[in-house]
Amino acid sequence: MILYHGSNIEISQIDIDKGRKGKDFGKGFYLSEDIKQAEKMASLTTFRQGKGVPVISKFMFDESILNGKSDIKIKQFGGYTIEWAEFILLNRNNNTNIQAHDYDIVIGPIADDTVGLQLRRFIQGYINISQLVNELS
Repeated sequence: MILYHGSNIEISQIDIDKGRKGKDFGKGFYLSEDIKQAEKMASLTTFRQGKGVPVISKFMFDESILNGKSDIKIKQFGGYTIEWAEFILLNRNNNTNIQAHDYDIVIGPIADDTVGLQLRRFIQGYINISQLVNELS
C-alpha cells in the first residue's frame, strides 16, 4: 500500500522525534492513503512555516503487519466512535513529551476542520460525547 506525507520539504526517512506533541494520535509521523489530504497538509505546512514548497513524499507500507503476527503494537479505529473521540482528546490534551499511549501505529479517521469544530463544541460543553460521535458519523 502506498501512503503519503505532505510537508514543505522532501522526506526520505521517517524521524518520529520531529513530530509535535498534542496531535490527534500523539507525537509521531502522520501518513494518509488519500493523496489529496497529503497535498492539503503540504500546502498548510508550507504556509505556516513560510518557507519551502509543498512536497508529497510517498512511502510503501507492508499491510501484512496488520495481521497481528508481529511485535508492532497497533491501534485501529474503524470510524468515529466514542473510543476514537476519547483517544483524540487524550492526545490533544497531552502537553508532555511522554506519549499518552504505547502504540507503534495508530490507524483511524483524522480530525479535519469540521471535526475540530465539533471537538471544540464538546470541550466547551455544548454537546456530549455521544452527540459528538453522532454528528461526525
